[in-house]
Amino acid sequence: MSEPSLRERALRCLARRDYSRAELARKLAPHGSAEEIETVLARMGELSLQSDARMAANWVRAHAGRFGRARLRNELARRGVGSELIEEALAGEDLAGELERARALWRAKFGALPGDAREWSRQARFLHARGFAAEIVRAALRENPAGGDGEAQ
Repeated sequence: MSEPSLRERALRCLARRDYSRAELARKLAPHGSAEEIETVLARMGELSLQSDARMAANWVRAHAGRFGRARLRNELARRGVGSELIEEALAGEDLAGELERARALWRAKFGALPGDAREWSRQARFLHARGFAAEIVRAALRENPAGGDGEAQ
């Protein structure tokens, strides 16, 4: 059985999920020269088989329920998506309900307001690691998820 071509490798990758151009180039790097990879990537783009904008939009849609804006932005940048496309993807998704998403994550993980400063810090670190801004974290931990106010920390 012969070695698959770069084009075949790229198609196999893209058949599984969307990749950014940079991710796909990294996956193909061990199998060809920079010029060959650039040619394959250009052709994949021409055929609309690979699109950083589509990849970013799909990734945000799939992960917005679990992550805050900062984490979404950082993950897309780590995957090689340009900042302009990242902002477009974040603007295209309804992220206005970030406080509600933080509360939903908090409820699923903890469900009870922190009883002391140590527990408050633990819960705050959890939400912050998910990419929620400090003011969102404070609001989520200050307010009772049932609607009333909790203990102010």
